[in-house]
Amino acid sequence: MTADRPPLAEGVPDRLYGRQRGHKLRPRQQLLLDATLPRLRLLPEMASDPLAAFGMPGAKLWLEVGFGGGEHALEQHRAHPDVAYIASEVFENGLCSLLTRLVPDGEEATGPLPPSLKLWPQDARHLLGLLPEGALDRLMLMFPDPWPKSRHSKRRFVHPEMLPLVARVLRPGGEWRIASDDPTYQAWVTEVFADQSLFTQAERHDAERPAGWPGTRYEAKARREGRQPIWWIFQRV
Repeated sequence: MTADRPPLAEGVPDRLYGRQRGHKLRPRQQLLLDATLPRLRLLPEMASDPLAAFGMPGAKLWLEVGFGGGEHALEQHRAHPDVAYIASEVFENGLCSLLTRLVPDGEEATGPLPPSLKLWPQDARHLLGLLPEGALDRLMLMFPDPWPKSRHSKRRFVHPEMLPLVARVLRPGGEWRIASDDPTYQAWVTEVFADQSLFTQAERHDAERPAGWPGTRYEAKARREGRQPIWWIFQRV
């Protein structure tokens, strides 16, 4: 165990993801990882007092787990500049996608960055173990990898063994927002939340994305391919 990898519950796999890199990074992408990411990174030692790391005492704290291309994270951050926003992603190409949106071609990789946005480029579950109890006002899980094979079910972020970890860091009344277009994962979410007492279902939207939920490329792809997303809000008891 290291400082940034607190122990996980027994039976929870050491990692939920597969590879961390897809296609070879271009020089500009590597520069962003080397020069820009460190200035946005939430370090493990900052997690015990995350609002101090932002310099935003008293602000709400939101965490997005697995931000993919970063569209949802950046739109939420820009719509709520008074919220301290942590965006987590392990996939290097996803990190580069968000960083490129923040620092487009032609801008200096060492230029100004938004003060209310931090990145956690590691497994988000380890951050959950480092944050204080009740630190989060909202956790967002948008179109996660469904791990559709039953033998891989423990790799799903939504899992009975994960619920106490999330519940510990969400304040009472805090929201866990989930969206998925995968029928297996949709059924799994319903099953997992049916047999627990830590969260109540506040909302479910089966037809149209609710207001205040920015779209993502994954939603657009799902619609093109004929899959219907579902959006949930679960509230911490």
